[in-house]
Amino acid sequence: MAAEPARPVVVLLPSTLLGPAVWGPVAADLRRRGHEVLVPPTYLGVQSPEDVLVQLRREVPADRPVALVPHSNAGLYVAAVAAERAVAAIVFVDATLPSDDPATATAPPELREHLASLVEPDGLLPRWTHWWPEDEVAALFPDAATRAAVEAEQSRLPAAYFDAAVPSPSGWQAVPAAYLAFGETYGPERAEAERRGWPTRTLDGGHLHMLVDPEGVTDVLVGLLDELVS
Repeated sequence: MAAEPARPVVVLLPSTLLGPAVWGPVAADLRRRGHEVLVPPTYLGVQSPEDVLVQLRREVPADRPVALVPHSNAGLYVAAVAAERAVAAIVFVDATLPSDDPATATAPPELREHLASLVEPDGLLPRWTHWWPEDEVAALFPDAATRAAVEAEQSRLPAAYFDAAVPSPSGWQAVPAAYLAFGETYGPERAEAERRGWPTRTLDGGHLHMLVDPEGVTDVLVGLLDELVS
């Protein structure tokens, strides 16, 4: 009797604006449930999307199948990673989707307009948690200690990063995929996932809900991964 194929390594991809701490509790829960998990370290010295891809090529295993779980704008990089790695499944978590065109803008026009008003004299943007009203940001975190851990890993990106585009080679569309939304912020992306026939789930929460209810998020991720990979 043939042995069952090994489960793919679950690669939890944080936003380029944040760091691995946003996935820490979910990563720990997945490991307790028997999954092999990888969370790339904080993106360092990022000036362009290509800098992000260089770091992802270094971190995402090339010698075994992986399941990509991108959060937020990490979803933009899935197409390029899938073109170079054995990607068995993708679960987008409150994330942007790659375009079906050869490249995807790093930000929509309305966000670029907002960011243009935030650029500091050194040409860099403030850290992500300083982009929005304090009451909205505070509500994303379960406590002050968690917020401090996340903020310590935030990168300040140059404004020019958001004028660039991320390569979106074709082929990622054939990978089994699903979408997990937190509330309605990424409603259009969830609707597109539904249009593509992907399994979709919604949890009532903010953009960093994996920090607020890691067990609940892990439950949904495991269910979706089992559905995609089985």
